[in-house]
Amino acid sequence: MKKAILILVLALALGPGAAAGRANPQAPTDESLFREAKLLVFDKSWTAALDKIDELIDKFPSSPLAGQVLFYKGECLSGMGGRQKDAMRAYKSYIRLEDSKPSLVEESEGSIVDLAFDLYEGGDESALRDIESRLDHANKVVRYYAAYKLSFVSDKKEAAKAAPVLARVVETEKDPELLDRARIALLRVSPQSLKSAEERKPRAEVKVRMLRIRVRAAGEKEPAFSVNIPFALADLALNAMDDETKAAIRNKGYDINRIMNELAKSKESILRISGDDGSLIEIWIE
Repeated sequence: MKKAILILVLALALGPGAAAGRANPQAPTDESLFREAKLLVFDKSWTAALDKIDELIDKFPSSPLAGQVLFYKGECLSGMGGRQKDAMRAYKSYIRLEDSKPSLVEESEGSIVDLAFDLYEGGDESALRDIESRLDHANKVVRYYAAYKLSFVSDKKEAAKAAPVLARVVETEKDPELLDRARIALLRVSPQSLKSAEERKPRAEVKVRMLRIRVRAAGEKEPAFSVNIPFALADLALNAMDDETKAAIRNKGYDINRIMNELAKSKESILRISGDDGSLIEIWIE
């Protein structure tokens, strides 16, 4: 009885608003929903994040954050799998906004390229248009990535459309990783374009590491075999070589992977391999 009276007194003292406040927690704002959605996206909780995003768009259609959440909606739909077209629509909607952020636009364009490639791999040949249309994009990062991704397309005629952009990378860019990617992509779709691009590259700007190989027979001073090739191409060609070809070379007594690895690790400027028959193989990089 005393407990019931105490509860009644407290309720009267605090007023009706207090009880209502405990029953109804503070309503979410657009900013709180946005924060929650982003955290869920970073945790890859795609469904829960999408629910928060839809709630924000529904409750706060005029929020300044309503545009930016379109990017995160694309992230959710892309991560969920099986909703590539919905994800692409979200990304494209974000890109068209006047207040879109350049960094998120760049990410959106890259995601569209990836999604289009997945759709193509799944049998939707029309999806290639979303990749090809970005070969002349104003942003070179987007342009280069579209060309690189297109080089993987199984239709060689379609893949060859990436060659002009990839050749331009080889001719003008200096970043080693970017150059290697462009070179191996060109090697995949158009070896002749790679050769031409290397030849057009200004000589003053080129510091090509050359792989040099000399093979001398026993007792001979002049090499029986000699080859000089750009090391990047040799390395890329090696990486692109199928296991069957490597096995065939190993059967002849040479392990290319071992030779290249030893050369890369060697503190000497030249690697010499002496054969049982007195022959000598010399390999070095300049």
